[in-house]
Amino acid sequence: MNVELAEERILLLPDKIGAEQARVRAMTKRMEAFGAFARIGGLLSRPKDEDFEIVYSELRLQPFWRIAASTTHVYERQRAHKLKVSAEVDGVTVGGQTFAAANREATIVVTENCRESSQKEWLYDGLTKKYDPVLKTYPQVEAAPVTAEQLNDRSRAGTVVVPPVAKASMLTRDVISQSIRKIEADRVIEETMRIDAIDLIYRPVYAHRLQWQGKLAVVEVDAVLGDAQPGGATFEAYVGKLVDRDFLLDAGLEAANMILPGVTLGRIIVNKVAKIGAKT
Repeated sequence: MNVELAEERILLLPDKIGAEQARVRAMTKRMEAFGAFARIGGLLSRPKDEDFEIVYSELRLQPFWRIAASTTHVYERQRAHKLKVSAEVDGVTVGGQTFAAANREATIVVTENCRESSQKEWLYDGLTKKYDPVLKTYPQVEAAPVTAEQLNDRSRAGTVVVPPVAKASMLTRDVISQSIRKIEADRVIEETMRIDAIDLIYRPVYAHRLQWQGKLAVVEVDAVLGDAQPGGATFEAYVGKLVDRDFLLDAGLEAANMILPGVTLGRIIVNKVAKIGAKT
């Protein structure tokens, strides 16, 4: 099998709401953020806006992965097909070859010329490696390519850049393993897998820590979709930390060491190609 890897990319989704609007949206979720405690307190006396204080705010870039793959199998196989004939037929001739008939049926052996193609996309949360249904909405938003150094410029300016825990090499290996399947063939003419996109996509998220009556709660605001949700976390541990490109994008570096269950290295040829039809 030939496996072709696209060039890895880092993409950045746009901040569509800005810091001030994010604060406003976070405050609309203040009661929900404190849950039952706020609801009970509200029964006694409704909290005032000034009772809530934002004690910490961050704009962070949170990662997820988009990996797209396509496969092509071209092969031949021989199959026996039953052909119904009349009672008086002793045999049939196809392409100069005669096949005997019995009980009003002739068995014809033919060569089937087969082609199978498939395309699929995987979306992985960069911190958990899990699929999140929300992620499928982001590839529909235009993202801009960025470099690791440009991310570091943002980190120096105060934005929290969170490195992915799930690495490109591990996820690419999983995708290839899932895409490889057994075919019933007598002769394989072409067997190709193309990893069309290996995209590390950063989405901007505003996180605000609120304080009320000595208690703390977090509200996250998605700067792409505009949704505000109580709960979540802040990432102060990454404030000011820089990212390393080789750590972020390592699919190509480890491709040569790829070992897949049931597939020997002798059967896999990995090629690194630039931007095979990659789409944002």
